[in-house]
Amino acid sequence: MVLEKTTALKHKPVGLGAQVAETLTMAILEGEFRGGDQLVEQDLQSHFGVSRSPLREAFRELEKKGLVDILPRRGTFVKRISRSDIEENFPVRAALEGLAAKLALAHISEGDLVRMSVVLEQMKSAVVAGDTKSYYNQHLVFHELFIQLSANNLLITTLNTLRMQSLWHRFSYQYYLEDLQKSFQIHQEIYDLFRDPNSDPEHVRTLVEDHINMALGRFLDYLQNFEPE
Repeated sequence: MVLEKTTALKHKPVGLGAQVAETLTMAILEGEFRGGDQLVEQDLQSHFGVSRSPLREAFRELEKKGLVDILPRRGTFVKRISRSDIEENFPVRAALEGLAAKLALAHISEGDLVRMSVVLEQMKSAVVAGDTKSYYNQHLVFHELFIQLSANNLLITTLNTLRMQSLWHRFSYQYYLEDLQKSFQIHQEIYDLFRDPNSDPEHVRTLVEDHINMALGRFLDYLQNFEPE
């Protein structure tokens, strides 16, 4: 990995472990580091201008997110994604996000609905423009809105990790081709249920859970014909 050629790592002079972890997370998500790449401590210490301690703190945070493997006496390596990683992640996330949506229904306000509608419009614009990266960025925000509204801290923390891994899977396979229009329509349906005061919480839960499980099926179909470089 040649740091001078990266984009996500440029102009990020940071000093705290959490900030380093955030920058490295984005570098991994955007493909600056690929599966199997070693995160070389000396290079990164020099790049960020930090000591070993905050860098190792950042590595531990990346390990918690499931983005790296820390191997004793060998170093820290970006985790390689396997089919089993994806098969394990999506169903668990589907069940928990469905639960979060169900819980959120009891807490959502007019202000929350306005914020959700703004994000939905941005998703729609991304579909029209064929901007897959922008779509998934807004998709992430849309889901985060109702996850936070679940008001269940354990659920929120668990989903933060699962969603980070899931987004990484998508980025790592360079935005596998998905019907963004269909995905947008499902999110419009989810929004409509949140907006309707008479919505059945179980209906909201099922729609969100089915949406994620359907994405798993399409992803696995794609991977059957995908050969990593």
